[in-house]
Amino acid sequence: MEKDKYQQNRKAITVNEYLKTYISDNLNLNDLIDVFDELPLWSAPFGLKLLDNIDYKQNITALDVGFGAGFPLTEIAMRLGNTSTVYGIDPWKETFKRVNKKIYYYGISNIKLIEGVAESIPLEDNFVDLITSNNGINNVSDVDKVLSECSRVIKSGGQFVQTMNLDKTMIEFYNQLENVLSGMNLYKEIELMYKHIKQKRPPLHDFLGLMQKHNFIVNDVVENEFCYKFANASAMFNHYFIRLAFMDSWIKLLPPDKVEIIFDTIETRMNRLAEQQNGIKLTIPFVMINAVKR
Repeated sequence: MEKDKYQQNRKAITVNEYLKTYISDNLNLNDLIDVFDELPLWSAPFGLKLLDNIDYKQNITALDVGFGAGFPLTEIAMRLGNTSTVYGIDPWKETFKRVNKKIYYYGISNIKLIEGVAESIPLEDNFVDLITSNNGINNVSDVDKVLSECSRVIKSGGQFVQTMNLDKTMIEFYNQLENVLSGMNLYKEIELMYKHIKQKRPPLHDFLGLMQKHNFIVNDVVENEFCYKFANASAMFNHYFIRLAFMDSWIKLLPPDKVEIIFDTIETRMNRLAEQQNGIKLTIPFVMINAVKR
């Protein structure tokens, strides 16, 4: 009797197009392993600040710029619910299979993926109510153009929440690099280093000025930081994320015939410091910017 009553209720819910799929709890733990590591450790501190500052509303259209492997895109879509649609744009086509696997496994139906660059967003003017970017916009090739595009596609009054790491990121390493370059009279390379830092991590004042230029009113700026700690520099340089996200750009700053000696010198110096200080750390200062379109 109770079973028949339950089946009738399920049918009624289906007719109302509001099937409570979470009641069936059909998530398979054996499949979970493919999507369980849903975000890089690097993304988490930024992402927590971003997620805390979103104004979650029903019946909105959102855009996540630079969704990478799916965070915070999938999290935002689930938190907004099925009355909203969340677009994600990223040029990294190889990650789409991974993101689609997460979307399928989590049963998300309100995400639309776009393969493309944020300098040219294929959405109509005044189309979205919310734009998010978790440490993504400061990694584009043309920040000014991206902010122009964000301003174009977002509605007046729409919220724009983003995070980015600041220009003092990993200052402990850059200080060592500058000292070694100075000792080798490589002053041109020091200039290239500072140019690289400014391009990848523009000063906060400059970035906020660009946002104002593109008709965004900044309501809140929250600065914070976290650290990457290592036993020594040898462990740091061999860490997968350092190799993946930073090493190539560092090497490109240097004369090819001096790369090995420069890094050998830095590694030796930082290993000595690690012995004195019981390890080393890289400081990652970052900011959460909460803005609204005029």
